[in-house]
Order: sequence, then C-alpha cells, then structure tokens
Amino acid sequence: MTVTQKIIWNEFKDYFWITLGLLLYTFGWTFFLVPYEIVTGGVTGMSAIVFYATNGSGHGIPIMLTYFTINFLLLVVALKVMGWKFMVKTVYAIVMLSILLGVAQDIITDENGKMIRLLGDQDFMSLVLGCVMTGTSLAIVFLHNGSTGGTDIIAAVINKYHNMSLGTILIFVDLLIIGSSFPVFIYLRGYPITEATYKIVFGLCTMVIENFMLDYVMNSRRESVQFMIFSRKHMEIANAIGTQMNHGVTILDGHGWYTGQEMKVLCILAKKNESQYMFRLIKMIDPNAFVSQSAVIGVYGEGFDEMKVRLPKNKKKGAAPPQSPNTHPQHLSKGGEHGKEQHQSPNTNHQS
Repeated sequence: MTVTQKIIWNEFKDYFWITLGLLLYTFGWTFFLVPYEIVTGGVTGMSAIVFYATNGSGHGIPIMLTYFTINFLLLVVALKVMGWKFMVKTVYAIVMLSILLGVAQDIITDENGKMIRLLGDQDFMSLVLGCVMTGTSLAIVFLHNGSTGGTDIIAAVINKYHNMSLGTILIFVDLLIIGSSFPVFIYLRGYPITEATYKIVFGLCTMVIENFMLDYVMNSRRESVQFMIFSRKHMEIANAIGTQMNHGVTILDGHGWYTGQEMKVLCILAKKNESQYMFRLIKMIDPNAFVSQSAVIGVYGEGFDEMKVRLPKNKKKGAAPPQSPNTHPQHLSKGGEHGKEQHQSPNTNHQS
C-alpha cells in the first residue's frame, strides 16, 4: 500500500467512525433525552430549549433547524478567528448530525405530534442510558480527529484571547445553557418551581454522566503500559519489537544480586491494546523470559500524547531549558517512539 493509499484509507476510517459516533449520539439524545424534556449542554441543549419554548409537543421549531443555524453562525465566527484548521470534519459532522436529528425526531414523534417515551415514566433511567450513549459517541468522534462543533468553537475562540482552560469554559457555557431553561419551564411551559428545579438537577446530572463516559472511553483508548523484559535473547526480542511493532527499545544494564551475573534489560513503552501482541512476540522468541508489565499515568512524546502545557510568556526565545544535574544518559543509537533514542543506564540492579 502506497503512502497516498494509506492516507486515503486512514481518512476513510476516520469518517466511518465519526459517522458511527454521530448515529449513536442521535439515538441516545433523541430517543432517551428529548422525549423526557431533559436539558443538556452544548448546541443540542440550546436547540432543545428552543424546541421546548415553542411548545415542544411536536409542533415547535425543529431541533435540526436550530442546531444547524447556531452551528452555521459559530462556524462563520470560527473561520474568521481560528482559520480553516479542523473545519472540514467539523462541517461534515454538523451537516450529518443535523440530518440525523431531523430524521430521528420524525421517527420518535407519533401521529398526534407527541414524542414517544420508550421507558415510560423512568426519567432517570432514560437519562443514564441517553448520557452513556452520547458520552461514548462524543469520545468516538474525538478519538478519530473529529468535532461536533458547537460550544467547542466558543471555547476555542475565548481561549485564544483569554487565559482560560477549555474545560473551564465548556463547563461555564453548559451551566449557562442548562440554567437558561429554568424560566422556559416556568413561564413558557407552565411547570411549578419544584418541577422546573427537578429538570435543572437532571440537566446537571447529564453533565456529570456524559463527561464521565467521555473521559472513560478516551482514557481507556489512550492508556499506556511499560514493559521490563529480562531475557538472554534480548537482542532478538529487541529486533522483533523494533521491526514488527515499530517501537523503540531502551536497553538497560542489569546485575543480579543472587547470581552476580550481568544481564541486559529491555524497557518498552506501548499502548495497552498492544500488550497481547507484545507478549506473543516475546513468548515466540524466549518462552522463559521474565516480563514485568506496569501501567503508567501518562506517556508524552512522538507516538503518544502531546505535552499540552502553557509556557511562560516572558520566556526568552532560544533559552536553554533547565537540566537536572544527575541526568547524563549515554546515547547508543537512534530510533524508537519513546524519546527516539535508546540509552544505556549505568546501574540497574535486578535479581536474575
């Protein structure tokens, strides 16, 4: 497969998974949240509030119309302020989700104009199921380089001009959207204060559950592990991992306390979902190898996550970063994903 073919194939996979995520989002949000008048954050939450405010009994302003209009205005702002970065997939997601929301709303609405409640009077159970689906679907979209636009655009624009984190901005905007539904339920829908408060509390619950699922799915996909491999056939294992898995290998010097023998130790950082293939590779070469696998909190660098930290504004360009006085690795050879260099540690003691 040529480089061009690989790029096309990767793009096709991204769009396939983004579409799948949008389908799951549409099902969870339209079938389990909207019929129970549960308010969520984001542009879909705004669209739902407009729908509820204009009677919401099947004859209000369609959700797809409000969703598309708000996102279109936000895209105009984003194009002017942020440029074309990530715009193609965002536009695709907005158009596709608008169409899916319109179709789903027609399906869930009966002939009398009322939306069907699939779980009867089980409001909270419907909330949980709906948020599990929407949170999971958003994670699928984000993991494949997609975006649903909406309040993400607002957060990005504010973050460009003010020193506020994206998470803080999104929470503030979602709280504002959910809170704005309170007068809608009281004055336009005629609900008593207790029931309107009940709706607001449900809206806050949607934030917690949806964000939990979003973080859980994304972190499970990004989770990394560290392997420490003790084997007499360390070079064969290192060559196999480097060539077949395209991973860098760090070779450490080990010294057994009991035997007094020297041994090379391989240190590899990899994604958790690569563990099974790693073990199979090691076992094929040396079934008697001693292998330690441990979870790591985070791995940053080429092939893993990016270090997303804000540097001081007054930092001089070209200034050398501070160095630890006890860090003097001896570089052996190029190659690898963790650090792009293999280095030899002077003393790593382990009983062999």
